[in-house]
Amino acid sequence: MPELALERLSDRALTVSVDGAQTARALAEHLRRDPWLDVVAGLESVAVLFDPAGLSLAQAEELLAQQLASFSPSEAPQAGGDIIIPVRYGGEAGPDLAVVAERAGVAEADIIAMHTSSVYTVSVVGFLPGFAYLEGLNEALATPRRAQPRPRVAAGSVGIGGALSGIYSLPGPGGWNIIGRTELTLFDPQAEEPFTLKAGMRVRFKPL
Repeated sequence: MPELALERLSDRALTVSVDGAQTARALAEHLRRDPWLDVVAGLESVAVLFDPAGLSLAQAEELLAQQLASFSPSEAPQAGGDIIIPVRYGGEAGPDLAVVAERAGVAEADIIAMHTSSVYTVSVVGFLPGFAYLEGLNEALATPRRAQPRPRVAAGSVGIGGALSGIYSLPGPGGWNIIGRTELTLFDPQAEEPFTLKAGMRVRFKPL
């Protein structure tokens, strides 16, 4: 079992460092019970929120330590299986495709082929409602985020930020390298299930 480091985040929150998003998802499921107000999984940590009127910080630390002792890492539950996302690469839809290709030292067509040949896992959803952080990017495609973020990135934009790929669910500012765009709706607040992508889902991209 990997070592889990517990730290104080505030007077009403604790955080546990883990060895990756899969362990974070599994640990969050393990901890989602009383008396915690909320449990939030990140890429390499889990935040645990509690009511200081009911638990002191020391009591919360002791209880969380007990729950961590009974945690056994396992496969995080999948959330809805696989999804294939159609993407239009390059051009106006993917203004940074050439940048990623130049950095990798290959043609733009090779970037598209590599990006669509991988199977990704939704690590976490955040930043914007429905924005999916995707693990599984081909190492050759890893590209630092833009030095100058764009004030507005279109909804559906598919980007690369460091060693991750991601999809903008809503229009907003962003510094990821945009290589394409999908017309798939990723967040609909009026729908019974607002989020198309959930942590644990597997994602593949299909070029248009």
